[in-house]
Amino acid sequence: MEEQNPWWKNRDIFDDSDLRKWHESRIKWIPDIINEINLEPFSLNFIYGPRQVGKTTLVKLVIKRLLESVNDPRSIFYYRCDKLSDYKELDSVMENYLMLKRAYKIKTAYIFLDEITFPKEWYRAVKYRIDSGDLENDVLVLTGSWSMFVRREVETFPGRRGHGKNIVFHPLSFREFLKIVNPDVYSSLEEIRTMDPAEIWEKCTRARPWLKDVNTAFESYIKCGGFPLAIKSLLERGEVSEEAKDAFISSFISDIVKLRRNESTAKRIIKAVVEKLPSAVSLNSIAKEFEIGSHKTVFYYLDLFEKMFILKNVFFIEPNKLVELYYKQRKIHLTDPFLYAVFSEWCMTKMPNANAIVESTVATQLARKFNIGYWRDKTEIDIVIPDKAIGIEVKWGAKAELKERRVGKIRRVITLTRDEFNESPMAVPVSLFLGCIELS
Repeated sequence: MEEQNPWWKNRDIFDDSDLRKWHESRIKWIPDIINEINLEPFSLNFIYGPRQVGKTTLVKLVIKRLLESVNDPRSIFYYRCDKLSDYKELDSVMENYLMLKRAYKIKTAYIFLDEITFPKEWYRAVKYRIDSGDLENDVLVLTGSWSMFVRREVETFPGRRGHGKNIVFHPLSFREFLKIVNPDVYSSLEEIRTMDPAEIWEKCTRARPWLKDVNTAFESYIKCGGFPLAIKSLLERGEVSEEAKDAFISSFISDIVKLRRNESTAKRIIKAVVEKLPSAVSLNSIAKEFEIGSHKTVFYYLDLFEKMFILKNVFFIEPNKLVELYYKQRKIHLTDPFLYAVFSEWCMTKMPNANAIVESTVATQLARKFNIGYWRDKTEIDIVIPDKAIGIEVKWGAKAELKERRVGKIRRVITLTRDEFNESPMAVPVSLFLGCIELS
């Protein structure tokens, strides 16, 4: 316990190995969601998201901030739970810390339990300590992978959350990436806060002087995406390292094994997603073409991978009612451009073309803030935002053919291009659009 909390002896947080690596790295940043964690007692916060996204580093950065304000460093307790077997061992760890807390008469403690989903039935220990009143003046921050979300374990704490929040830790968006690689340009771009076409046109047009720099950053982003290891290796070495890819695949396979799911079936379904992008597909066609038992198996794995933040299912939008039709074919996007490089190698298949990856990137980033879908008849609208009655076409590869379009209640279609501007029908560069839009 003492080894994982070196600040009890010395407030110098950089005695901690995770923060030392962060401090020594040439490429580093503080995730914006650090400000979303509620540190007001009593709070039970959950932070979850995909593997390799930097949850442990985030927690250590929170601890670093707290050490600047708390009177007693022993009021901050961190424990990595991946070596614990079950809730009994977890409860023993918590009891040992609570004994120390009582001995030093600590009124409010900040308890960070990292990788909480490893101990079997972990929630039993946490619920017991909350119900017993041992934590009534404390703040808890629990991090975990997809499993606490997939297994609905977070939902087992009704009435026990206090001021706590559920926080999804996504890979960096392009706007966040731009802030790291070119902070001067980032600060020059005005935020797009709504999907109002007039605002989009105004903000993107004002950003035009920085188009070349933003496009350069965007071309890097579609190679490395928003995962820290991939970003650091690309910016430091000029390419995404095999280490970054291997780290993600290893953790992904580990999760599949932990869920007792079939790795071969998972690989075939991921291969289907990669090869069919950006086309709409049916569950039956995936099952038949990729030799999977039934469409029900395809449905299960796609649903599971969505809960793991690996992919996003995008459904057909009926344009006159602006509602999803689940029985029609769906589009399936991986949630980050880095994953196309990773999974293409793992599945031994060809990478999708750049236009498909850019469309996927736009779709999944917008999906963090809006409900999205697509529409197709004789023509197609790549992305539909039904709540805003707006469609988006992505034309990264070739010169865009621009024409006014209106389908049912979809009153405006905005085309996102490589570098073209046009006021009516509206076309703006995709890099400026993603570089300006605020997704939080």
